[in-house]
Amino acid sequence: MGEPPRRPRELFLAGLAAAYLAAFVSLYLQIPGLYGRDGILPARRVLRLSGKGLWEQLRDVPTLLWLGPQLGLDTEQDMELLCLLGAVASMGALLCAPLRDCLLFAVLRVFYLSLYQVGQVFLYFQWDSLLLEAGFLAVLVAPLRLFKWRSTAWRPHDSVTFWLVRWLLFRLMFASGVVKLTSRCPTWWGLTALTYHYETQCIPTPAAWYAHQLPVWFQKFSVVATYVIEIAVPLLFFMPIRRLRLFAFYCQVLLQILIILTGNYNFFNALTIVLAFSLLDEEHMGRWMGRGKRKHGSSAWPPTLLSFLSTLLELATYALLLYWSVHYFSLEIDWEKGLLESKVAFTYHEFTQWLRAVTLPLVGLGFLSLSWEILSALYRCACVRGFFWKLWATLQWAVFATATVGMFAISLVPFTYIDYESNGKLWPGIHQMFSAVERFQVVNSYGLFRRMTGVGGRPEVVLEGSYDKQSWTEIEFMYKPGNVSAAPAVVAPHQPRLDWQMWFAALAHHSSSPWFASFVHRLLQGKEDVIRLVQVDEDKYPFSTQPPVYLRAQLYKYWFTHSAESGAGAAQWWRRQHVQEFFPTVSLGDPTLDGLLAQHGLKDKLPLKRPVDAFLPWLLSSVRQLSRPFSPHVVLWSLYLVAATTCLLRAMARRPRGGAPPTRHKAPKQPRGDQGEKNGQLRRKEGREAEERGEGRSRGAADGEGPRGTKRRK
Repeated sequence: MGEPPRRPRELFLAGLAAAYLAAFVSLYLQIPGLYGRDGILPARRVLRLSGKGLWEQLRDVPTLLWLGPQLGLDTEQDMELLCLLGAVASMGALLCAPLRDCLLFAVLRVFYLSLYQVGQVFLYFQWDSLLLEAGFLAVLVAPLRLFKWRSTAWRPHDSVTFWLVRWLLFRLMFASGVVKLTSRCPTWWGLTALTYHYETQCIPTPAAWYAHQLPVWFQKFSVVATYVIEIAVPLLFFMPIRRLRLFAFYCQVLLQILIILTGNYNFFNALTIVLAFSLLDEEHMGRWMGRGKRKHGSSAWPPTLLSFLSTLLELATYALLLYWSVHYFSLEIDWEKGLLESKVAFTYHEFTQWLRAVTLPLVGLGFLSLSWEILSALYRCACVRGFFWKLWATLQWAVFATATVGMFAISLVPFTYIDYESNGKLWPGIHQMFSAVERFQVVNSYGLFRRMTGVGGRPEVVLEGSYDKQSWTEIEFMYKPGNVSAAPAVVAPHQPRLDWQMWFAALAHHSSSPWFASFVHRLLQGKEDVIRLVQVDEDKYPFSTQPPVYLRAQLYKYWFTHSAESGAGAAQWWRRQHVQEFFPTVSLGDPTLDGLLAQHGLKDKLPLKRPVDAFLPWLLSSVRQLSRPFSPHVVLWSLYLVAATTCLLRAMARRPRGGAPPTRHKAPKQPRGDQGEKNGQLRRKEGREAEERGEGRSRGAADGEGPRGTKRRK
């Protein structure tokens, strides 16, 4: 059955706590500008009092923010309170293993779900849904040990619930690879997507500029590798051979690390690596921690045969992966040009036929893997000593196995979205179960980078302000591209949600982004909380002393410069070209602006008065004032540095000091001075006497005895 994966589970829970920390802290620092009373999309618009009871309100919009008025808090303050409590709890779970409890993870998920319900467009990202689903799985995976502070016991059913993490990783990666081909995007089918990706992603890093300079043949081969890692390799997640699962783990980690180096995707890629910990086992984690390979029993004939067959199957799997990659992508080395040529060797119709043929069998593969875990857990329950404890373990197994099967069944609905014909073949009861829990974000569908945008150049919205409508000054953002001479930023795991929405807004007309009119309106009003989303440093905001009278937005196309373009002067990272006007020139009271605000229900309304003498609002206001001078990404990096330093100091404190005896017994004192010389003479004398008596004792053995043994014989 194998050793239970205690360490991979702990690593998953600690990594999830780190992801929660990034999510809560990053959102907390943006709440006033995004959701405050003077924010872009005030959260109070979502939670409107309708005369319903509390339970009816929770049924319609499941969020703890309904309880804010009872605490004397408005919606903005209530969101800040949830973020602060979530940040403290996740930091505690990251630093202290006993706090990684199912109750704590349940609280963290309820907090983030409450924020998600009112987050509107700024919180509707796939990684937010992924965090909520992984957080729900953590409630099932994490042990209940708050009442048993140092309990680290592995329950027989834990491997069953931990399997759901592997299934989530499979759905995420497989769907992300499949949608690239089902979208019929010409860049993905032509294997040229990465020649555009590095410069057109939302917030690239400086490394993206260098990756963009790589030759086209290498970029096309990278797309082939992406397909293999996202579509073919996930099938190895459920293989019984551990080396294949480890191979799949390192493939996923490699892909995510490369994405982290070239793009700012907040906590998403790190969370994907955290999910990949479900592919590890206890023995491999022991090697990470410096332990040698676990010694097995004597290698009899059956284990040797099984080992040989396992190695043979492993090599055959690698050979098939290589063959399929070469065959279906026409990989061929051009020795004269010194490059690797590649192209897609199948059609869209052939791929959709293959996808329709494998979708339901993949469901069957997952069910077989889950069944094996359930039966293995039942066997471990039968091995528990004592009738009462065996009965208790079996009861827990029945409850958690039922919950796991239910989660697996519900997840089939979003998973089969990749092929709607297979989705229609699911049992209607499964669709009803999914509809009942859909609003709670228990399971979700995924599929990143479905289509490659910005093929003709990266569209970018540039805001301009003026006092006289004659001279215009550009407003630069902290993170998104603007100044062509400014290097791309490194901000992960922080997610500047306004910058991300500015990227989406540039892809269509401004009417597709109703929040943009409210954003312009707040800048014209000079609202400090919104300005801090653009620039924390007032010196870098050109209208810090007085708000602009007029604002407009222009649409540009941006491209990375090439390495040959860098001259002796100031290096430029970007080159750009003006396309058209994105948003017309407006000012406060402009009919166009007022009409857009009224159309989307964003006109200012008289906000509720805040109590000034209550303790909790005063405390929240004080914490907010303390955090104002710092940039969000600096705050997050500092928190992670504190956590890493604490873990390092704790590990050093646990490490045994050099020279200390390995046992609890007191080490004998070494002889010194004359006493040592006398003891040495006695040992040499006894050695000579032993040789003369023929007792077979060597002189070296006599020298190895301590002074206490000498005294006893004396």
